[in-house]
Formats: sequence, structure tokens, C-alpha cells
Amino acid sequence: MVNYISGIAFVVLFLLGLGGIFVIGPQEHPPAAVIFGLAWLFLDVVASSAIRLAAQWEKAVIFRLGKFHCMKGPGLFTIIPLVDQLRMIDTRVLTVHFPKQQVITRDNVPVTIDGVLFFKVQNAAEAIIMVQDYRYMIAQYSQTSLRDVIGQITLDQLLTEREEIAKQIEHHVEKDTKGWGLEVTGLRIQDIDMPEELKKMMSRQASAEREKRATITKAEGDRDAAANLASAARTMAESPGAMQLRTLQTIDGLGPTASNTVVLAVPIDVLQSISAIKDAFRGTSSGQPA
Repeated sequence: MVNYISGIAFVVLFLLGLGGIFVIGPQEHPPAAVIFGLAWLFLDVVASSAIRLAAQWEKAVIFRLGKFHCMKGPGLFTIIPLVDQLRMIDTRVLTVHFPKQQVITRDNVPVTIDGVLFFKVQNAAEAIIMVQDYRYMIAQYSQTSLRDVIGQITLDQLLTEREEIAKQIEHHVEKDTKGWGLEVTGLRIQDIDMPEELKKMMSRQASAEREKRATITKAEGDRDAAANLASAARTMAESPGAMQLRTLQTIDGLGPTASNTVVLAVPIDVLQSISAIKDAFRGTSSGQPA
């Protein structure tokens, strides 16, 4: 921007100076020529300084004799030298980083927080007239609002509701800076740092919570397995051949490996039938009626 202004002013200064040389030309009275040349040079400098250029993202706030006159730009514009004063204002989105600071939550836990505020100048005249340094002032208001909001919430809310907290801080900053010609576009909390002892306690709590969930899940699995086994037992009790089929399936699943030893469990009913037949044969062989 400075290079563009210097280049345009230099071109105007050079052209007017070249025109002055042709206007003065050879003079019969050298002292008069010198005076005329100095006057022409002064007017040349004044005229070149009246031409200004503002970039697409800039606004020029012009004060005439100390009072606000108008805003100009972007593009080429002119001012009255020695009468008008101007301030160039950047209207793009700007960032303000407020450094880490210690804040006490509602449950008396000290935490260290830093963040970034995004804003832009909506009205360049108000931003210049209403405050001395709008960048510094909005940064201070952001830090103050951060302390106010964090002091009203607990640590658990701070860790789980970060986006909502950022919106609350943004709302506070907008309310406090209303009338300054600024527009807050966003605020982000970057880092939350806690004491080491608290971190260890939270880690143990999280580990215990995970262990609790694992125990509950295992107990629910054991309960479902027991219910399924009970249902299977009832089904086998209602079907006399179900146990034999299950036994055959188990034997078939052992495979043909020679190292496997199979022990067959004979049902008690079969053993009683065999014992009754044996007793009958014994009675027949002794001559007693069966």
C-alpha cells in the first residue's frame, strides 16, 4: 500500500516538476526564476500529496481540521493537504490472541485457558473515534468476559461444553463492545490446562469408569448365557432323544485324532434296564419263575 502511494505521488511530482521546467524556461532575471521555481516545487509537493490510494480491504477515515469529515475508499481519492488528516483502517477479519491465564471455576478448580478472538471493523469511523486502540480494548474485554463466564460454570461443564462456552463469551464481548463499530465473528478456546494432581485423579476416575462398564457388560453376558442354557436344558428335558443327539454331535466334533480319549456316559435308564434283564436271567437259571 505504501509503495502504491509513493509511486503515484512520485509520478505526479515528476510530471509537475517537468512541466515547471518548461513553464519557467530561460528567464532574463535569475532571482525571479529561483523564487518561481521554489514556489512551483512547493505546489508540486502539495498537489502530489493530495492524491491517495486505498486498497480493496481498506477504508480511509478523513478528519478536516480535527473534525470527522467523511470516509473514502477503496481506490483513488483526494484530500486537502495540510487541512485533512486520514487514518487507514483494515476491514478484513482480524485475530486477537489472548495468552494463557488462570481462571477459577465455580467448583474452585484452577485452570489455565487461552483462546483466539476473530473480529472485523464494521464502521471505521466509530472504531477510530469511540476508542483509542480498538485492538487492545477488544482483547481486554475478551479476557474479562472469559473470566466472568468460566467463573460461573463447573469443571465438567468446561470440558464437555466448550463450544457453548465460547458462544457465551462471544455474546459478552459483543454486548460490551456495542457502539464501537466492531463485529465479532467468532471465538475459540484453544487449550485448557489443569493441575497435574487433578489430571491424575481424572485419569483414575476414567479408568474406574471403564472397568465398571466392562464388569456390567460381562455380568449381562453371563446372565444372557445362563438364560440360554436354562432354555436349552428345558428343551432337552422335553425331548427324550435330544440328549442322545447332543452326545453324538459332541463325539463327532472331537474328530478322528488318535490322541483323543472318548468316555461315553450311559444314561441311568439304560443301566437299570440292563440290570433288570440280568436279574431275570439269574432267576430263570435257578428254576424260579421270572
